[in-house]
Amino acid sequence: MKNFALIGAAGYIAPRHMKAIKETNNNLVAAMDRCDSVGIIDSYFPDADFFTEFERFDRYVDKLRRKGEQIDYVSICSPNYLHDAHIRWALRSGADAICEKPLVLNPWNIDGLEEIEKESGKKVYNILQLRLHPSIIALKEKVQKELQENPNKIYNIDLTYLTSRGHWYFVSWKGDESKSGGIATNIGIHFYDMLSWIFGEIEENIVHIKTPYANAGYMKLKNANVRWFLSVKYDYIPEEIKQKGQRTFRSITVNGEEIEFSGGFTDLHTKSYEEILKGNGFGLKEARNSIEIVSTIRHLKPIGLRGEYHPFCKKVINE
Repeated sequence: MKNFALIGAAGYIAPRHMKAIKETNNNLVAAMDRCDSVGIIDSYFPDADFFTEFERFDRYVDKLRRKGEQIDYVSICSPNYLHDAHIRWALRSGADAICEKPLVLNPWNIDGLEEIEKESGKKVYNILQLRLHPSIIALKEKVQKELQENPNKIYNIDLTYLTSRGHWYFVSWKGDESKSGGIATNIGIHFYDMLSWIFGEIEENIVHIKTPYANAGYMKLKNANVRWFLSVKYDYIPEEIKQKGQRTFRSITVNGEEIEFSGGFTDLHTKSYEEILKGNGFGLKEARNSIEIVSTIRHLKPIGLRGEYHPFCKKVINE
């Protein structure tokens, strides 16, 4: 049984980490969050110590280490802009770090973490759960087989992801690009990671639209042309989806064929933890490509409706 600490216990994603720690038969010793709305801990680890001040949390973890009751892993579910600092703290505290997406906001942050990994002898793991999704694995195997027969094959892909957010979103840190990295980073990074994992590294990156509510663009991967559209605005969701009472729309088509992966998400964090505990998790090397993609998107100027733009872009322009 390994000892875990968790930073960001009140966040949306934290219960999935608590569940994964529980289901892999390990123990959450301590949790920290500035917000104290963390009653969910009782469902998993009622005996875990909880802190609202990082300094007291740090002192507690240090005391455990000095008593020989080392924290083995620190699970990081804090706001995106704090990931880098919390990963560094975990490594310097003698623990491996398991961090939610995005691992960091910029590629040069990864360079710094590589140095601390070497200094500490500890590892950084990123939750890239789409790589463990059965439908995505099947797609990768299919594409690999086809590329063996025709290495120059180019796939045409449309990525569409709309996940409605209320007014609270833009009051929270998620609506602040300096803290979240913006829409492409906050809600798109898993998709960029998945696509570049399957279709190769990025060769061209263009942004067509960039508003507080939507980002859209085009990227050329080694074996794919990708038109993408991401938004947190309910108005952009197709009418047939609204009529079903749904506030989220997710679609990936490859050469016009829809890739069905809406199900199968429930246990992916637990699967991620199982692989990490076996030493097979996704580290800094695997995280770098998607971080470079979103960092570039953040700094590109939108060019408007020119070239290979996603059809949903017209929803934004025609407002």
